[in-house]
Amino acid sequence: MGDYSDAFVGFDTSKLRNAVAIAEAGRGGEVRFLGEIENTPAATAKLVRKLSAKYKRLTFCYEAGPTGYGLHRQIKDLGFECVVVAPSLIPKRPGDKVKTNRRDALSLAKLLRADELTSVWVPDGRHEAMRDLTRARETAMLDLRTKRQHVSAFLLRLGRPYPESRKTWTKAHASWIASQKLEHPQQRLVLEEMMLAIRQAQERLQRLEQAIAATVPEWSLAPVVAALMAMRGIDLISATTLLAEIGDLSRFQTPTELMAYLGLVPSENSTGDTVKRGPITKACLRRIRPATPSSADRSPKPATGVPGACWWSARGAISIRRGSDKPSNRRSMRRRQQFARLPGRRSAGCTGAIVR
Repeated sequence: MGDYSDAFVGFDTSKLRNAVAIAEAGRGGEVRFLGEIENTPAATAKLVRKLSAKYKRLTFCYEAGPTGYGLHRQIKDLGFECVVVAPSLIPKRPGDKVKTNRRDALSLAKLLRADELTSVWVPDGRHEAMRDLTRARETAMLDLRTKRQHVSAFLLRLGRPYPESRKTWTKAHASWIASQKLEHPQQRLVLEEMMLAIRQAQERLQRLEQAIAATVPEWSLAPVVAALMAMRGIDLISATTLLAEIGDLSRFQTPTELMAYLGLVPSENSTGDTVKRGPITKACLRRIRPATPSSADRSPKPATGVPGACWWSARGAISIRRGSDKPSNRRSMRRRQQFARLPGRRSAGCTGAIVR
């Protein structure tokens, strides 16, 4: 064993090869580049065995990215600590304009030794699979939206816009599109192909939503999904998407930490005796951001024809009551109305307040 019993190892991961650097413990600990290894489980295990024979304690780290969490899980299974680092929170010097795999690995090792890195929450395999499913559903929804926009733009170019006073993409709208008599058969063929693509995208989206509904009851966070659905404005898809992206809510010590993670806390630029707060930071994952305001927009509305709902899980039927007669919904309605009456307040600010 060498002079230092602790060592900190930084990986700069890529598709084929990983650059590796090591920093020995202590202010005067040596920092050196070990080279590059193949991005395979066998090469990683060989490196870990070699380093563990020299150092008593090893801590590994690498940036979160397209290579996923396989490296983290392998190192944890080998009995060593591994940190997946948030790339946007890595300290960087403004004048540093040179980026190489070697420099990145050395920087990660030194910053890990100095405890200057911020880790991300690593999901287990089941949770990651649920996240993949919700993200596939989001991709299908965006694809459907794009295809609908193509049809609207095509008809607008031909001078056939749908009346703005009527709601789009309903059965009446589909019948109106089918009834359009185009001058050239080529244009009619193009429109039919576009509508066929929309129907296929709708079927794809429906299949993914059915898969989510069938998978959630067996998920470890199924009780939390049911609890979120009890809040008016949050349905099964919204609750599953939020929890798939956020993860286990118990990792947040206080509600303020959760609000900061969701980007719902106000920004601030204060100095001395001057305190200046601005709009909310919106510093959150891009997949979480659209879900929170849309749920808040739906929350204070009056109840529909169905006063309650029942969600079936593997543990039995869970009754979910959602209606404007609940005290929480009445309070939400009063807060929205009181906030909206304040001078200079806009609806966006009101929605942010309701979300918090």
